[in-house]
Amino acid sequence: MRRITTLAVTAAMAGGLLFAAAPAQALTASAKSGAATRGVVICDYNKMRAQVADLRQKAAQLDHLGAHAEAKKARAQADALQRRIQACLDAENNA
Repeated sequence: MRRITTLAVTAAMAGGLLFAAAPAQALTASAKSGAATRGVVICDYNKMRAQVADLRQKAAQLDHLGAHAEAKKARAQADALQRRIQACLDAENNA
């Protein structure tokens, strides 16, 4: 019974990771199209930082449940989003 519950929670959290990653991917797609047409990329730092925090929290929960591969993916997504934030900050400081 415990194994079934753990698998159900892991599956639900993995689905949540995909759902949480969708806005980040949409942001990069819209940012690229905006850069091509207007030359301006707008970074919503608060929203992006909240996504990073959510991904790191989900990674910790997945680690706790023993889903280490999924936790590693969530951390990688959080790290990529953190690099995107830093790139936006660097671009603002160099503009």
